[in-house]
Amino acid sequence: MAKLASELLRPVDPAHALDEAALLRYAAANVPGFPGPAPALALTQFGHGQSNPTYCIQASAPGAGTRRYVLRKKPPGAILQSAHAVEREYQVLKALGAHTDVPVPKVYCLCTDASVIGTPFYIMEYLEGIIYPDNTLPGVTPSKRQAIYFSTAKTLAAIHKVDVNAIGLQTYGRRDNYCKRQVERWEKQYLASTGEGKPARYQRMLDLSRWLKEHVPEEDSSAGSATGLVHGDYRADNLVFHPTEDRVIGVIDWELSTLGNQMCDVAYSCLPYIIDATPGERASYGGFQDTGVPDGIPQLEEYLSVYCSFSARPWPAANWKFYVAFSLFRGASIYAGVYHRWTMGNASGGERAKFSGRIANTMVDCAWDFINRKNVLRQQPSRALGFQVSEAPWQEFGRAQEGSTSTKDQGKFVPSEKVIQLQKKLMKFIEDHIYPMEGEFNKHAQSTSRWTIHPEEENLKALAKKEGLWNLFIPLDSAARARKLLFDETSLVSPGSSNDLLLGAGLTNLEYGYLCEIMGRSVWAPQIFNCGAPDTGNMEVLLRYGTKEQQKQWLVPLLEGKIRSGFAMTEPQVASSDATNIECSISRQGDFYLINGRKWWTSGAMDPRCKILILMGKTDFSAPKHKQQSMILVDINTPGVHIKRPLLVFGFDDAPHGHAEIVFENVRVPVTNILLGEGRGFEIAQGRLGPGRLHHCMRLIGAAERGMDLMVQRALSRTAFGKRIAQHGSFLSDLAKCRIDLEQARLLVLEAADQLDRHGNKKARGILAMAKVAAPNMALKVLDMAMQVHGAAGVSSDTVLSHLWATARTLRIADGPDEVHLGTIAKLELQRARL
Repeated sequence: MAKLASELLRPVDPAHALDEAALLRYAAANVPGFPGPAPALALTQFGHGQSNPTYCIQASAPGAGTRRYVLRKKPPGAILQSAHAVEREYQVLKALGAHTDVPVPKVYCLCTDASVIGTPFYIMEYLEGIIYPDNTLPGVTPSKRQAIYFSTAKTLAAIHKVDVNAIGLQTYGRRDNYCKRQVERWEKQYLASTGEGKPARYQRMLDLSRWLKEHVPEEDSSAGSATGLVHGDYRADNLVFHPTEDRVIGVIDWELSTLGNQMCDVAYSCLPYIIDATPGERASYGGFQDTGVPDGIPQLEEYLSVYCSFSARPWPAANWKFYVAFSLFRGASIYAGVYHRWTMGNASGGERAKFSGRIANTMVDCAWDFINRKNVLRQQPSRALGFQVSEAPWQEFGRAQEGSTSTKDQGKFVPSEKVIQLQKKLMKFIEDHIYPMEGEFNKHAQSTSRWTIHPEEENLKALAKKEGLWNLFIPLDSAARARKLLFDETSLVSPGSSNDLLLGAGLTNLEYGYLCEIMGRSVWAPQIFNCGAPDTGNMEVLLRYGTKEQQKQWLVPLLEGKIRSGFAMTEPQVASSDATNIECSISRQGDFYLINGRKWWTSGAMDPRCKILILMGKTDFSAPKHKQQSMILVDINTPGVHIKRPLLVFGFDDAPHGHAEIVFENVRVPVTNILLGEGRGFEIAQGRLGPGRLHHCMRLIGAAERGMDLMVQRALSRTAFGKRIAQHGSFLSDLAKCRIDLEQARLLVLEAADQLDRHGNKKARGILAMAKVAAPNMALKVLDMAMQVHGAAGVSSDTVLSHLWATARTLRIADGPDEVHLGTIAKLELQRARL
């Protein structure tokens, strides 16, 4: 079960008792802000961990309040040489805390004077967060389990991207021959912990040491970019998670940290898939690959794909057998040492430590079993998952690593280097290829051929694929699910249409926000990158909720950009902003559903490439109000689907995309076309509309920026009443107000994206509603001002402004009118007031 840090505290073990008076005097003199004067001190000990004894100091003083700190010290008694180096822990924590965004507790002071409390120690910040001692994460929801594991992988990638030269750790250890030296070190540690007068040695452990020495990877001999900061004991229970958010707030226990081959960290963090080394008495110590991966926890390849994506590392299959075997070898040596200390009475892990000798031998047996396997890791599943895994040599990673350390003096919403490069590519593509074609596309859309596809559109889509600017909207979790269903279905992607980013670039909603904004600068841009509505929302539905067969038939061609889709929800005869009003019926008849109803504003249905509709209707009119609705896939060519007319938006028909009114008359579709099951329509809608609404907001930020650009250019080039428009005071005032409104809206949208990533759709619904109200209203104000500056030209079709304005005005209604979202915001405010 998950435990708060405070739940791991216990009375101090008598064997680890301290001179509290001496500690109090030292802390009061050396810890900044320590409560005083005459503070009172209460000392407890963390029962978690088996290495350096760790204590909680609770200090309080009248008028100064109570504060908690953590003290970590070397254990008493005889210890192995180079072990329990709290001085090194303090050094690395201080460097990371001062110069990077790697989440670590703040350190206050280091005491190397053993006379104070018996051994050297340091004092650091107390983090009241969650620790997960059990790798299976019992009592945690599947979605939360996935988020925890992915956060674990991302945090490890952040550690490995640290530029040690930039933060003063360049002499923290030798980079070359790390594995060779580590095998020798842990062999010596094992020999020192076993043998005559000590626990018995295990011959297979000595044999494993020889095997490892003979199979050290070539890359280990280099001191180059394959190396960097190594944590040395990176696992879930050495991470402190935020109490309410699925993110790491503190990486702890840096005792074994150094510089070296970072893939050892990666393999060690993956050991739960291989073995359950939790101390305890039981018959089996099998890992996830033996017992089954708990629901929600990603597969090993998915976990590695996240790490490789965020660290820009190549896929580690070539030497994976060595790294896992080495991790088990090292773990066995550590547990042998713990068991030896337990026999002497100075192991800090308490009664759990008595099982560590058995675990050590089990890890050795597990290592040999792993070595003797034919296949231990599948090749590069990240291609299907959507993560971009580098195939370059380690030297290429070194160049990417330079300057990658995030510094704390940056703002909250500073895009990563990966996103910045995508921004540059995307902006250049739009400026070079889309802006020059806007006039031609618009001309085609006004012609008698407007319901056909301009040939240049398909050429630009092919070019966007080639440049890796394709399906950028797909979030990590959706790509992961599709990968599970489609990973082995490589034949589904026809020759010539497959690309490395079929399932996206592995971006979060926040990261995609920076790119979606750029696409919003042109009404034609999103579809060129396969990121246009309603296809993005429909693909998201299929990614999240579609069966394997549904994904094979409809998702893959949508991902390839070969077909397009429509979303049929709104009905002309009822107020469809309240989806419980929907009247379209979906009635079960044997192996088919019969659909009857009238829909309108089915965007995308006029496109000749549109092949599939997602329709929302009612399967049970007598069920509870929010369980009546279902969503179902309808092939647009099914008999009974009658497209009546294209609808106009302020005179724009948006050809060839279009917004159709459609009648469904006794339309028969197979029961296998139902999505998720009967009565799940509302559930799907909420999952679909969260990211979809946000995408609209992101694009509106871009539309407003385009309006600002055109407005300024016009004001600088036009003269009225003897001076440039840009010189008139009224224009300057309005321009400044537009910029203020735009930046406010942008920050709100980015915050909404960030909360969507961290908390999910339900918890982020309040700020999503705020963004959905703020963004269209802001864009309308900016675009209206831009049209005003352009005069008559602004309301004509000679500029893109009127079309952008019409789209923005529509979005005060589409995906829920302002009034619905304002109601959501107000209800949440009232709920908070009642708490």
